[in-house]
Amino acid sequence: MSNGDPVIETRKVSKYFHDPVTAQVLKEVDLVVKRGEYASIVGKSGCGKSTLMYILSTMDTDYEGELYLDGERVTGLSHDRLSRIRNEKIGFVFQFHYLISEFSVLDNIILPGLKLGRFERPELEERAMGHLRTMGIEHQARNMANQISGGEKQRVAIARALINDPLILMCDEPTGNLDSRNSAIVEEIFKRIAAEHHRSLLVVTHDDELAARTDRIITMDDGRIVAL
Repeated sequence: MSNGDPVIETRKVSKYFHDPVTAQVLKEVDLVVKRGEYASIVGKSGCGKSTLMYILSTMDTDYEGELYLDGERVTGLSHDRLSRIRNEKIGFVFQFHYLISEFSVLDNIILPGLKLGRFERPELEERAMGHLRTMGIEHQARNMANQISGGEKQRVAIARALINDPLILMCDEPTGNLDSRNSAIVEEIFKRIAAEHHRSLLVVTHDDELAARTDRIITMDDGRIVAL
């Protein structure tokens, strides 16, 4: 459960696409995700879920309104500053794992840690092995990423997202490419991350079972949040 401190907050965030004609895809969205909260965003295709996620993740800066991350107003910050904040405070899990095939599982996980430079490589490797044990795949650490199964690759992607000890994990359709067995494994891992590590998770999903296991379901329709 959350302790009340906001990790992510939007104030009247609106977004327009201008190709070929101007269309408003987000309409004055106000949202707060608190520390330790496990929340999902649901809604029909095209309702603005993924668009909102990319703004929340600081990767899309072309919007109206304000975005706060860990109490800091990040709207209008430079690309370099946003990149640093993103690498330090946000972990990402996507529908596709985006692992580097010619790297080992371990090297894939520690890559964002090497980029951030907060921890030395031995500590990063130790942290990575801890996450792999949590995922139940520590035996795959030295294998190449292309030698493990699809479900294991997604678990490696989750471990990679955790390597810099982020405040929040942002997950866009994390079970969308998995079978029911591996989806259930990922759902259980997310639940454990939220409960045991007091980390915030925000998941965009069409998976009703995954959404039902979150603490709060945020429903979107036509660019607006219609239920919190």
